[in-house]
Amino acid sequence: METIDRKGGSALWHQIGEILAADIAAGTFAPGTKLPAEPELMQRFGVSRFTVRQALGHLEQRGLVRAEQGRGTFVHGGVLDYTLSKRTRFHKNLIEQGFEPGGELLVHEIVPATERVAAHLKIAIGAPVIHRRGVMTADGIPVELGDSYYPAERFPDFDHARLQHPTISAALASYGVTDYERLSTEIEARMPTADEARILRQPKSVPLLVTRKVDADTDGVPITYSESVWPAERTTFNLDLR
Repeated sequence: METIDRKGGSALWHQIGEILAADIAAGTFAPGTKLPAEPELMQRFGVSRFTVRQALGHLEQRGLVRAEQGRGTFVHGGVLDYTLSKRTRFHKNLIEQGFEPGGELLVHEIVPATERVAAHLKIAIGAPVIHRRGVMTADGIPVELGDSYYPAERFPDFDHARLQHPTISAALASYGVTDYERLSTEIEARMPTADEARILRQPKSVPLLVTRKVDADTDGVPITYSESVWPAERTTFNLDLR
């Protein structure tokens, strides 16, 4: 029986969940494989069925496993290997890896450009910009929470255009931006805020990967500045500098 701290401040189900998450990260349970059945986990940790189910539910909420009725609990299909290149496209990246892309728009508003946003978009400070915040998913699991900014004068009524087209790229094309490339990408890591952890369905103790990027049209004029956070335990970045 594996030893867990029964007198500490951390709930038993949380400790078990973290141990199993570490097993998944270490490759003990590979993507697509079935976790041990509930009786085996009860024996391994010396806990009740209810506690085991709480731990497995915690892992499922984090997107690390999926429960299949009558079959058991399986390790999720794997970490998203996201390619960052001059022509990065979210939907294309996911579809090529067998994930179903999705998302939800949380905010759409017109705001004055801050100094940082204005500098990246090469517009005046205070100029109107479209701010869109959304969470993007892979097979229904949150993988990105992003804030994007577009020059409002260049893309009037962008919210309506976006509703009429299946992707951002298609919506931009309706304004004559038929192609665009990544001008720059910055990557760093930090711990999540409580709100970020809630939206991305991850513990506050697990770090995020942060990306900041600028996209430009074929004339080199910036069209988008974005800041996004990604769950580090669900995402790796593959840099394609070609």
